[in-house]
Amino acid sequence: MDTYGVGCVALGEAGPVGSMTVVDSPGQEVLNQLDVKASSEMTNAEASIEMSLPTPLPEFEDSPDKKRFPLEQESLSILEQQDLSSEMSKVSKPRASKPGRKRGGRTRKGPKRPQQPNPPPAPLVPGLLDQSNPLSTPMPKKRGRKSKAELLLLKLSKGLDQPESPPPKRPPEDFEAPPGERPRRRAAQVALLYLQELAEELSTALPAPVSCPESSKLSSPTKLKKSQADADPQGGGGEDDTAQDEDFVLQVEAEDEEESEIPSESSSDPEPAVLAVPQVPAVSAVPQVPAVPEVSAVPAVPAVPRSAPRGSTSGKQKPHCRGVAPNGLPNHIMAPVWKCFHLTKDLREQKHSYWEFAEWIPLAWKWHLLSEIEAAPYLPQEEKSPLFSVQREGLPEDGTLYRINRFSSITAHPERWDVSFFTGGPLWALEWCPVPEGATASQYVALFSSPDMNETHSLSQLHSGPGLLQLWGLGTLQQESCPDNRAHFVYGIACDNGCIWDLKFCPSGAWELPSTPRKDPLLPRLGLLALACSDGKVLLFSLPHPEALLAQQLPDAMKPAIYKVECVATLQVGSVQASDPSECGQCLSLAWMPTRPHHHLAAGYYNGMVVFWNLPTNSPLQQIRLSDGSLKLYPFQCFPAHDQAVRNLQWCKANSHFLVSAGSDRKIKFWDLRRPYEPINSIKRFLSTELAWLLPYNGVTVAQDNCYASYGLCGIHYIDAGYLGFKAYFTAPRKGTVWSLSGSDWLGTIAAGDISGELIAAILPDMALNPINVKRPVERRFPIYKADLIPYQDDPEDQDHYSASSGAPNPPKARTYAETVSHHYLLFQDTDLGSFHDLLRREPMLRMQEREGHSQLCLDRLQLEAIHKVRFSPNLDSYGWLVSGGQSGLVRIHFVRGLTSPLGHRMQLESQAQFNAMF
Repeated sequence: MDTYGVGCVALGEAGPVGSMTVVDSPGQEVLNQLDVKASSEMTNAEASIEMSLPTPLPEFEDSPDKKRFPLEQESLSILEQQDLSSEMSKVSKPRASKPGRKRGGRTRKGPKRPQQPNPPPAPLVPGLLDQSNPLSTPMPKKRGRKSKAELLLLKLSKGLDQPESPPPKRPPEDFEAPPGERPRRRAAQVALLYLQELAEELSTALPAPVSCPESSKLSSPTKLKKSQADADPQGGGGEDDTAQDEDFVLQVEAEDEEESEIPSESSSDPEPAVLAVPQVPAVSAVPQVPAVPEVSAVPAVPAVPRSAPRGSTSGKQKPHCRGVAPNGLPNHIMAPVWKCFHLTKDLREQKHSYWEFAEWIPLAWKWHLLSEIEAAPYLPQEEKSPLFSVQREGLPEDGTLYRINRFSSITAHPERWDVSFFTGGPLWALEWCPVPEGATASQYVALFSSPDMNETHSLSQLHSGPGLLQLWGLGTLQQESCPDNRAHFVYGIACDNGCIWDLKFCPSGAWELPSTPRKDPLLPRLGLLALACSDGKVLLFSLPHPEALLAQQLPDAMKPAIYKVECVATLQVGSVQASDPSECGQCLSLAWMPTRPHHHLAAGYYNGMVVFWNLPTNSPLQQIRLSDGSLKLYPFQCFPAHDQAVRNLQWCKANSHFLVSAGSDRKIKFWDLRRPYEPINSIKRFLSTELAWLLPYNGVTVAQDNCYASYGLCGIHYIDAGYLGFKAYFTAPRKGTVWSLSGSDWLGTIAAGDISGELIAAILPDMALNPINVKRPVERRFPIYKADLIPYQDDPEDQDHYSASSGAPNPPKARTYAETVSHHYLLFQDTDLGSFHDLLRREPMLRMQEREGHSQLCLDRLQLEAIHKVRFSPNLDSYGWLVSGGQSGLVRIHFVRGLTSPLGHRMQLESQAQFNAMF
């Protein structure tokens, strides 16, 4: 369609607006004045009609007469405006187009207004224009507009004396608009230029930008053309708009979903491991066995600015996690694990210290070695473990049955590195001893086992009696080699405070080198340990290094070494004038302040009180020094947190002002300790057994008892603290009660043990994003081992048909330990944790999924296979090691080798170099 055709179509669309006054033989000056006046009153809707006009004559471009208005012409225009305003009031407003309407906006839906057929336009040539009557043909006027037809004809009349010339194309860079016209693409061009500059700035912060495949079909131009086609259905200038904006289209590959595993087309590898995560290295193909990487292989990625919106990420900053990691898991699952390494390392450098509580040094004369007769009441009654066998995935079954003595262990497996030892009684408290990063020292765990296998405790009353706190040495647990020596019993502490429900070490600043020179009777300190006892007291011990302590005793002393120790401090509720331990009941949980200087210790009691002590206080109202030199401390703050017993406490590791508590009233409460009169958030869901607050996230992972859980919802849940407002994330379903839960800050992974004897681990997604978008959560969890109670059978092939926890036809009915072990043995089925290739099709994974949906529990017997406590190692040197134990008294140690990475090994080497330089 030529330019004149476009102009005639526009005239045909205009409706009449009243009468028009025609001036005979108007002069050129009057025409120019009308042109300027009409062009100044054009609206944005009028500018939407696309026209291409010839270039105006040179003598009319800069005429000074355009700025002068004769008096009679000015009065005429005023009269016309009055007539037009009276006519406009008669026109219905919905049919008038809005002057502020932008180009390309959505058109009003509904039936179109019928248009009158337009007469064929006559050719506009100089001979057809009569100077006496320039508007000889009556022109229709558009309703609601002012003399638009006049304006168009006057513009056409200017170019009649000139030959036709192609319309000049405006360069894309020229954003200047002629007088009376609106720039057509100025907003879109400026916006696209800004986005392109922003993308270039963000791309410089990423070390490995994602390569774009060379393809002409890009998502951005396609969407742009589609939107332009919708905005301009008549096709007026749509092609020119696309061609004009081609320079401003961002040449960026379409953003893939987080869970996509399709490799990039431009990559030559079949399964590339491309990663662009803040503070996460770009991992390339590396061998399965961790090796020391070069600096170029694992580049350091600068942190993304913290101005990103809360709970979301920009499209340009979203990581492209494609392919499969070397351990067999998809990269989008392993990306949060690699991110946790940097976050944990950085925060521990800020929040941890190397030395605290310098006045609490172990004294040799306070450690009294007991004789065999004196130690007998404190020892567990069972001298031999129940029979057990271990089946390891991928290895031939030897069918060996093991029975080990009390305080003994079996050698680590040469291929899987798992270790087992027997404590003598059911395990109810377990904790790793913290070691500074880079120390490369022996690892220790402290635990408590009940003296009797059939012992039960009432929580409503205080209980006291003999018990034994055990300290076990595990050796230097490395990532590259099997442990050289067995787990060994180091020494025990005899206590008369009943059952120990919880253990907590000081998070940092309490460990020193075993070779630290100390004057006699001072001993080098291993750590500070707090015990939550069933008599309502909290005991604080300063533990020495075993080498220094055992060097003080005689060579013919009793083995194992059992000591009677005076604690450095006893923490009680009440005050100096009124101290009644029975008022609050048993102490069930502890939490040590995770940030330096670690001066505060929190405890949860049976009556729902949460109590806080200031450990280095000098106030006479909170501290009393006894005759033996020990201290008795009273709390400086306490408040009723729950209506019933406080089952677990967890401190926020990033900010010590925040605490979370779980009670028997089925509530989980988040507290701001600066205003403890009201919780920040209170959630009532189910009966919680244990919590885990991982470092990178502002929420807790909760293990629950199945007594109040809805059908299908029993298991492990992640609950947001309320800051982001996310819904609960169902981490893993479980059929029975989950007794224990532990999280690793280094791996972003939680482990849980339940009543059925199954220990599983689950890799949490990035909880800074909404977990409702997480797909296929089954790929994020895997079993570590499963314990089954198997009856003795003559035919070994029939043993699996009588598994007690898999719905056996003849489950055991024994209610005591002696009856159970006389007819049954334990079978541990271990998963190969060195690699996760083809995980969903492997037998342990299929068995776990089957038990999650169809397993049956028999609660009319002693649950000998139940797992009561699980703990991930908090130390960098042994971050992949996991210890667990339960009703049988057997404690097992496993190494989750598949979750380790060269990044963790590099951090270990850097920390070792830093530690050696300081000490």
